Amino acid sequence: MMDIRLIAFDLDGTLLNGQKQLSENTVKELKECVCRGIEIVPCTGRVWKAVPDFIRNFPGIHYAITANGAKVEDVKEGRLINERQMSCKKTVELLNWGRQFRLMYDIYTDGRGFIEERFIGHMSEYGVVPWMEEVILGSRKPVPDVVEMMLKLNQPAEKINYFFGDMEERARIRALLSSRDDVVVCSSIPYNLELNEPGATKGEALLRLADYVGLDPSQTMCFGDGENDISMLQMAGVGVAMENGIEAAKEAADYVTASNEEDGVARMLERLLRDEIC
Repeated sequence: MMDIRLIAFDLDGTLLNGQKQLSENTVKELKECVCRGIEIVPCTGRVWKAVPDFIRNFPGIHYAITANGAKVEDVKEGRLINERQMSCKKTVELLNWGRQFRLMYDIYTDGRGFIEERFIGHMSEYGVVPWMEEVILGSRKPVPDVVEMMLKLNQPAEKINYFFGDMEERARIRALLSSRDDVVVCSSIPYNLELNEPGATKGEALLRLADYVGLDPSQTMCFGDGENDISMLQMAGVGVAMENGIEAAKEAADYVTASNEEDGVARMLERLLRDEIC
């Protein structure tokens, strides 16, 4: 039977339902995992401070993978385990490069999000839907100029987000970025691109965390629905995609569970804990 000791969960579209909450069944199964000594690990494109409080305060969470794998953190002790961040120089170069196109951008640095003031009130022009606008407003600090701020801080960045109102422009920018070998490009929603340092993927971060806690990759499991989850769906001992996920995520997974609106995570955890999958 499976000996799963660590389970990583994407949040939006996976662990959280359409109301951005945990269902009662999901809470029940997560608590059972904790009782059995299984590490439950949020694995998200967000920084830790942007994760909902009910996840941050969930009993039994010791570790988190944030900003797509840019940081692996011991959130219980408030300690960084390892990181794959972009240098300040590269961050500024990518921000300045992006300014020549019709896009909105923001960044994560030092565990915080920042956005330029000029984008506030205009996010819909860049494809941002209402629920995502709410997330951005609640997790990014508006500043006059992100580039000037980065130059002043002179510190690395976890991630850059680009947002597009024009999908043809998005495809063209992605092609240009994909020709570079010094940046990883992925996406978690249809209208964005996410830029990270090489090595900052959810899959690679999951393996680094497993090694840190003394586990074999075969003892890991993960749940995801989007493009930025594919690496961990492939690298985890068991990868589980959501029915509401993109086709590429389902193809990368070992199992496909029900959607996030149908308690897909809880259903698969119940099967795992009852030794119904092997």
